[in-house]
Parts: sequence; C-alpha cells; structure tokens
Amino acid sequence: MDSPFAATYNTANSTASTTMQVQSASPSPVSPDVLRRTMVDCQLRTFDITDNKVLEAFEIVPREDFVDPANAALAYSDAALKVGGRALLEPMILARMIANANLAAGDRVLDVGGARGYSAAILAKLAGHVVALEDAAAFGEGAKAAPGVDNVEFATGPLDKGWAAGGPYDCILVNGAVETNFQGLLDQLATGGRMVAVVRESGRTGRAAKAVRFEKLASGAIGEKWLFDAAAATLDAFRRPAAFVF
Repeated sequence: MDSPFAATYNTANSTASTTMQVQSASPSPVSPDVLRRTMVDCQLRTFDITDNKVLEAFEIVPREDFVDPANAALAYSDAALKVGGRALLEPMILARMIANANLAAGDRVLDVGGARGYSAAILAKLAGHVVALEDAAAFGEGAKAAPGVDNVEFATGPLDKGWAAGGPYDCILVNGAVETNFQGLLDQLATGGRMVAVVRESGRTGRAAKAVRFEKLASGAIGEKWLFDAAAATLDAFRRPAAFVF
C-alpha cells in the first residue's frame, strides 16, 4: 500500500512536471530584429515597395527607439501609433512615400512633422542631409538618432512655414495629411525638387486621401502626380478651417 508520503510526493512531482511543460510551451519573446525583417517582408514588400535601398533602410533603423516605451511591442505592427499627440504614419505608407521621392545620395531633405525622428533616420540613410522640422521643442529633445546617423539636424518652428534656412530642398516629406496651406513648403523646393505628402483636398482627391508627389519644374511651375490611396491623420498646421454651416 502506498504511504501518504508517497502520494504527496507523486502529486507534487506531477504538479512540477506540469508547470515545467507549461513554461517550456510558452513562446520566447521575438527579437526586434526579427520583427523588423517581418515588417519589411510582410508589410512593405507586399505594398509594392521594391526599392532595395529603401527596404534596407527600414530593416536597419530600430523603430522601437522612436515610439513611446509603452508601445514598443507594437512598433512593427500596422497599428496607428501616436508620439506626444503626433500620429505616426504606418510604416508601409511611409516607406512607399519615401520610395516615390526618388532620393539621391547627395539630396538635401526637409522632414516635416516626423515626431521623434524615425522618418528622419530613414531618410538619412538615403540622402545627404536631413532637416527634421517639428513645431514643439519636446520632439527634438526626445529625438533618438539611429546608429550611424550623423547627418540629421533638428529644427523647431511652424510646420507650414518650413525651414528656409536649410533650403532649397531636393525633397520634402510631410508626415501626415495636408488639406491646405502648404504652398510655403513648395516654395522651398529646389528646381527639380520633389515633395511627397498625403493630400486630402475637396475637389482634387475625391473622398479618399491620396499620396501625391509634387515637383518643381524648370519654369518654376509645380507639377503633381497622384501615387496611391493613403490613410493619414491631418497635421493641424495644414488643416482647412471648419466651414460655417447654416
């Protein structure tokens, strides 16, 4: 006959074994490097982004360093994240906009509304010099440069005024939707310069917002090309005033 001690021992041993099995079955945390590659393969490549230099930049720069710590686990998802009240572009939208900017290694770029500097760090991997413009000093103070990035400067001022001191620019990237009041940015483009933004403007883009590439021609005129439908929060500096309704 089994003793009470044997029964107790067997029960305890069975419990310990079950606990070990549960613990061993728990998945190990996935490293940010793996999540970054997965984002590139499953979000960017499937969204018609084929520029290898752009893909490589997104695989190198650690997005988790540029979001709020509480959202670090969501850094490589397609979730809509905010930093200090600023809505970030989804990675696939940002990547496709950058790919359509046709950046060259020596380009001067103005990055508008990029919060703590993730988009600026990406652009810095592809261009010669980047000015990251935000309207609150707190964004600049919280900016974290990616490893090896030393060609970004941070400026604080009204987004719709741009940053003339660093221009003219070969490219301007707007991290959000614009409805009006963006002529000041176009004025800071160099001849042949491009500006890429999500445009939400009645009568031009229909009901959907669209990513648009503007280009300053030799004549000084601005040409534009609609690129793709894109969801993005409107930046306050470029918001159309509310119309009075009778």
